[in-house]
Amino acid sequence: MNDTRARIYQHIKSNPGVHFRELTRALDLATGQVQYHLARLDRVHSESVSGRTHYYTASFDPWERHAIAFFRRETARDILVALIECETARPGEVADHLDIARSTLEHHLNGLIEHDIVEKRRSEGRVTLALCRPDSTVELLAAVDPTASDRLSDRFTRLLDRLFEGG
Repeated sequence: MNDTRARIYQHIKSNPGVHFRELTRALDLATGQVQYHLARLDRVHSESVSGRTHYYTASFDPWERHAIAFFRRETARDILVALIECETARPGEVADHLDIARSTLEHHLNGLIEHDIVEKRRSEGRVTLALCRPDSTVELLAAVDPTASDRLSDRFTRLLDRLFEGG
């Protein structure tokens, strides 16, 4: 493997789900050069999610690749973190918590639901949101975005502090 191809592979390995433009910018390579080497890297998988192509090493299965692609989108990641924090929530609660429009929430939920990352549960005329694979989502998020697990830990600590202060 030549040096350029090795650099591309190493960057993808270190940054699973990196999208094409981010890859070219991070490595300061021409788009044609990156395309050429990506075509020859058989240990790299690509996945197109919502119009953006993301790259991964072969160690990730299709569900993980889709989940990682959503982790790389700030609003989708925030939705997932909110659902990790509260396990289930009504859509309006999530939108209010994140201070986003309900239509924005629904836009992101469409992809998350399509790829079995989030599910809508209906009961007695009410809709709640939940992660399809909560444990896998938490583990994957911590592996891909270590700062996210730090943020979750900080939020959990603050929540416990508030509970103990009030009690």
